[in-house]
Parts: sequence; structure tokens; C-alpha cells
Amino acid sequence: MAIPDYQTLMLPVLSVAAQGETRVPEAAEVIANQLGLTSDEREQMLPSGTQRLLHNRIHWAKFYLTKAGLIVSPKRGLFSASAIGRNLLATRPSRIDVETLKTYPAFAAFHKASSAGSGRNDAPAVEAASVSAATPEEQVDAAYSVLTAALKAELLNRILEQTPTFFERVIVDLLVAMGYGGSHENAAMRLGKSGDGGIDGIVDEDRLGLDRIYLQAKRYAIGSSVGRPEIQAFVGSLVGLGATKGVFVTTSSFSTPAMEFVRGLQQRIVLIDGARLTELMVEFGVGVRINRTIEFKRLDEDFFADNE
Repeated sequence: MAIPDYQTLMLPVLSVAAQGETRVPEAAEVIANQLGLTSDEREQMLPSGTQRLLHNRIHWAKFYLTKAGLIVSPKRGLFSASAIGRNLLATRPSRIDVETLKTYPAFAAFHKASSAGSGRNDAPAVEAASVSAATPEEQVDAAYSVLTAALKAELLNRILEQTPTFFERVIVDLLVAMGYGGSHENAAMRLGKSGDGGIDGIVDEDRLGLDRIYLQAKRYAIGSSVGRPEIQAFVGSLVGLGATKGVFVTTSSFSTPAMEFVRGLQQRIVLIDGARLTELMVEFGVGVRINRTIEFKRLDEDFFADNE
């Protein structure tokens, strides 16, 4: 089954906390068993890869329950249900969510402070959370994914609008950014200057030029694909040159027969399609620049640790 959203987890978290002092990992294990989650579901990570999804959602459920006074933290890393929380459980609620928490003065005060403290007209985190099944971190990850996907699509469209020479320059910049080519000047001299059939460029794999990578670049329209014949021709050129490493870059995609053909080769051939190309451009900062940096901070538990 899918891991429940953090609001759905509020009741299970409070119920576990009512059994005595516990920690997020321990509560996650109990709740995972109750839900019958598989091993893969228990290990599922946030898109950012920084934390297990279940742990993250339990953390946020605990955070909001704490703001309502339903959970207390008697010691570092530990939490348990308060008297108010136990009283709520005694009513046998079918669900606890943000709307439930708003009925508690402590949470209402927290909600009001969040709204007033922003100093802007943006909806506060608590308000956003109340209308979304995702935790604030998940909302940030989702927004980042959407913006990145849009950026990659725009990158590909802009490359297709440019000349083949510009496309070659993009590849030069990317290879240099990734540490190949020795220097930008040397990489530019080698790319597109080889004159060998089926080879568009030669790039040094290392700064000393001890090994070389042979390159083929095809700027095809989105929707088309590079087939097996093109790859075979490229490999034939490599064999003729005694080369063992090649990179085939295209703005489109590769057909299934082309990809299967590469898997059975002795030569090391890397296929980079349009999606992978833009992914690498974003990762290595080619054709893009930072527009905004948002810094998120967490509580430093060590700062508040008891000093013996």
C-alpha cells in the first residue's frame, strides 16, 4: 500500500506516543507493522534522498501534534502523548488532521503567529499544509521537480533553435565542465575537426591526453530517434581507428534496437539522449544559472544536549 500522508499519520503517531516515550524510528517501525508496509515501502526515500519518506511524514505529524499540545518531548529525541492528547484519544476519533488541531488554542496561536510572522501575503506553511496531503518538504521537492522539468524542456527547445555549430559548442562546454578535454581551448580544437568518417570529434579523457573519447553528435528534432544503423556506423568508425570508447549525443532519443545493440558491444559506448543531455547540463551548470537560493535550517539537537 502507499504510505499515508502526514495528516493521516497523526492518529497513529499519537496512539503510539500514548503507549509511552518513543522515538521517530521506533514509532515508524510500529506504524509500518500496523499498516503492513513492505520492506521497499519502509525504505522509500524523499525525492531529495535525504530521509525516509515514512520517517519524514511521522516527523511532521509529530511536529504539528506538538504545536497543538497533544505531544510533549520530555527528553532529547523522545516524545510521548500529553494529558490533552490522551483525552483526545479517549474520544476514539476516526481521524486527526490540521482542522482538528485548529480547535486547540495552542495550535491556533501557532497558526496565527505563522500568518503574522511572514510579513507577506503568501499563505503560511500551516495553511498550505492544511489543504495539501504533502508535508512542507514534499511540497518543496515537488515544486523543485516541476521547475527543473520545465527548465530541461526549455533547454532542449533552445538548443534545437540554434545552429549545429552551437550544438557542438554546448557539448564542448559540457565535457569541459565534467572534467574532460584538458582545457576548453583543446576540447574546442578537437571537436568537429577530426575529419574521420562517422566521427564528429575527439576529446581527451584526461588532462594528459593518455586516453581519448570519440564523439558523434546528432541534432535531431524531438520525436525522432537514432536507430541501430547510425550506431553501427559509429562503431565501425571506432573499430577502424582502433578506438574503444565513444559517446553518441543526440537531442532526440535512441531506438530500442540501438540501445540493445550497444549493450552487447566490446567497445564502451555511451548514449546520451536529449533528456540525459539536459540533465547533465543542469547538473554541471551549462547553459543555466542560479536564479534563487533558499536555505533551510534544522534544529541543532547537539546545541541543546545536556552537558554532563
